[in-house]
Amino acid sequence: MGNGSFNFKNLKQNGEQTAHDQGTGEILLRKRKELEEIATETLSRVIETISGTVNTEDKLFKKQVLDDTNKIINDILVESKRNLSFGDKQRVAGYVMDEVFGYGPITPLINDPTVTEIMVNSPQDVFVERKGKITRTEVSFRDDTHIMHTIDKIISPLGRRVDESSPMVDARLPDGSRVNVIIPPLSIKGPTITIRKFAVEPYNLEDLITMGTLTADIAKLIKACVRGRINIIVAGGTGSGKTTLLNVISNFIPNNERIVTIEDAAELQLQKDHVVSLESRPPNIEGKGHVAIRDLVINSLRMRPDRIIVGEVRGGEALDMLQAMNTGHDGSITTIHANSPRDTLGRLETMVMMSGMDLPSRAIREQVSSAINLIVFVARMTDGTRKVMKITEIVGMEADTITLQDLYIFKQEGFDEGGNVLGRHVPTGIVPKFMEKLKAYGETIPASVFNTDRRL
Repeated sequence: MGNGSFNFKNLKQNGEQTAHDQGTGEILLRKRKELEEIATETLSRVIETISGTVNTEDKLFKKQVLDDTNKIINDILVESKRNLSFGDKQRVAGYVMDEVFGYGPITPLINDPTVTEIMVNSPQDVFVERKGKITRTEVSFRDDTHIMHTIDKIISPLGRRVDESSPMVDARLPDGSRVNVIIPPLSIKGPTITIRKFAVEPYNLEDLITMGTLTADIAKLIKACVRGRINIIVAGGTGSGKTTLLNVISNFIPNNERIVTIEDAAELQLQKDHVVSLESRPPNIEGKGHVAIRDLVINSLRMRPDRIIVGEVRGGEALDMLQAMNTGHDGSITTIHANSPRDTLGRLETMVMMSGMDLPSRAIREQVSSAINLIVFVARMTDGTRKVMKITEIVGMEADTITLQDLYIFKQEGFDEGGNVLGRHVPTGIVPKFMEKLKAYGETIPASVFNTDRRL
């Protein structure tokens, strides 16, 4: 059935690129319109043949629908006295099957393992991210109604709705991919869909070292910190690889420890035995039943966790997380959106203020400095790669200021001929102050990790 996608836009582009004269271009555009008409009519008739709920897992049912689709295509061609090549028939059948069993034109993108993000901005503007780079695709929808139909297929099985009174919704596909939908009047150009996909096989430490995200020495440092119950924040911008790194470093947690994970949308894929995964819940149609991240953090303290992992702190739950770290839940990990290690501290302070507790700034900073030991700052580079840019220790307080010291930094040295970032991770020569805490848990870090021969 080919790739299962009917790229109307692709036909138009091919016409524009290959036409040697206006006549050839018009022929190609007429061909595109003809295929569109046949595909639309085929889909309409196929839907009439289906009774009851569509079972996407029933292979016999799928085969029956495909057989019906091919028969209907041939019937339409006979009725309209048209001819189509075998390839065009496959494309039409693929389009119909994607509409019935998948998510319309974006189905091939969802099934493409190289795609990590899908962004539908409008019917003709569909973008994807591959290897950190965003490109426009040849996929297109017929119109806004077609996009809304796809949105309905995503959220209806979850008992969710989206309309003018509730124009934003977060959801998940069956494979775990995270979906955000926003429609008019909030989205001015029309309904939009953003899908964050996750690797079927989660990255491991060796993958990150191979990709240059970090080095073997940095891995040794982080491994000792995790096993030695150092509290860690993974900070960075959107799409910088925070969750991926969190997944990898969480594998250093000993198997005999009970881990409670807390997320807005389940993204973590911890390869551990003793994990309890909690997920916040938005309000229902009546506006009731909302369970916030903060509620789950508070509840997790009653679940006898050895470690608490919050997928991302973004509000008042930051205070509860800090208090948990300060009251016997060492070794907890979370992520935060921030532009630098120093910015991480400012954002944490702002989030604690959002908790509603009237705390002076100094008291908040003291909470932060005593709770957090290490900030691992990651970023997406201009070539699409993700790098650990800094590993920064929180040392303590000087007057009203939290003091920091960098243990590692990524030193960028330029670009190669292909535009790829050149650089290296180098230690600053500073040995962290939490070394004694690591020793208490039987962890050591080789002196070579902080080798001053490689400092700046």
